[in-house]
Amino acid sequence: MLIYLTYAEPPSGVFSSQVIDVINFLNKELDAKVKLISFISLHDFSKNRKKIKAEIPNAIVIPMLPKATYWRFNAIFLGLICLVLRPKGIIARNVIAANMALKIRSFGGVKKVCFDGRGAIAAEWKEYDVNVVESWKNEIDHLERRAAIESDFRIGVTEKLIDYWHTRYGYSEGKHVVIPCTLNSSFNAHVPTDNEKTENRKSLGLESDDTVLAYAGSTAGWQSFSTLYAYLAPYLEQSKNHKIIFLSKKEENIDVLEKEFPGQILQKWVNHHEVTKVLSACDMGILIREDSVTNQVASPTKFAEYLSAGLPVIITNNIGDYSEFVNKNDCGIIANGKPLPNLQPSDFATRSRMIQLVDRNFTKKSQLDNYIEIIKQLN
Repeated sequence: MLIYLTYAEPPSGVFSSQVIDVINFLNKELDAKVKLISFISLHDFSKNRKKIKAEIPNAIVIPMLPKATYWRFNAIFLGLICLVLRPKGIIARNVIAANMALKIRSFGGVKKVCFDGRGAIAAEWKEYDVNVVESWKNEIDHLERRAAIESDFRIGVTEKLIDYWHTRYGYSEGKHVVIPCTLNSSFNAHVPTDNEKTENRKSLGLESDDTVLAYAGSTAGWQSFSTLYAYLAPYLEQSKNHKIIFLSKKEENIDVLEKEFPGQILQKWVNHHEVTKVLSACDMGILIREDSVTNQVASPTKFAEYLSAGLPVIITNNIGDYSEFVNKNDCGIIANGKPLPNLQPSDFATRSRMIQLVDRNFTKKSQLDNYIEIIKQLN
């Protein structure tokens, strides 16, 4: 049996699609016998534990000690669990989880550790002034180095993240696979017809001749609203029929934009199952980020979500592997600091091609060979 280990990550849509759905896929398709062990905050512990176990009943959900910096004490509990379960390997999602697993390996509690790297954590903490004590910021670089160098195998979400490990930490073994953030296995490759798109628009109060951009996610903090505004304002000024839907909770940034461009901004906060329907009423998705190391190695889940709804993507340069993907596959526009061109509503053929791209590249079945390699390396 194998353990999939998470640390300090509460249940969410991303947790469901990138953790629970991966475990279920591995167990169903590969009979991998993977068990989730999740350390979560004491805050709302009971509620969050119920959420996780509702999706994966045999998960072991454990309260963390009050501060993430006490991960070494939490590793003791992990060690005790490993004494009982006797796993062959641990897939550890993030730097702290990987260091916990490596400590257990050093005591013989597990034979192999796979570091599931989700981004450049040390760089992110520095670039975006993550609110942790200074000593913890200094330690995270050492912990990330250890996870990248000492693990037996690695998962990177982008080739750029593997390059980052090579440049910053001297990683050169070649023992890794690259698996981007994938869609949930329930994804159905359905191309919205023109009539379906029109009906979805009507339900949102949009007109058939509107050109509608979608922005899914927060506009706060590190998501770079000032950079986003520089692209959106000229687009909105071009025509009253240029609209933007923000799939996010109410935020001051969006309220300001709505006051400046009345009637052109919609804010919608819907449950995870309704997202695709809203997106399919739009013409293009927006993935505008500032140029930072964090973004250069990232695998934004929104990229695949946009494509899955049939939307080409407006993306800035140097976003993980995806700016190059857009160029190579002609599935969007590279925003290079200049105003966006006069965009047109997307047609059925375009939507169909976007969905074919996501089906071939960003589903779990499309990554089956990589998942097989992970299980092979840990057994």
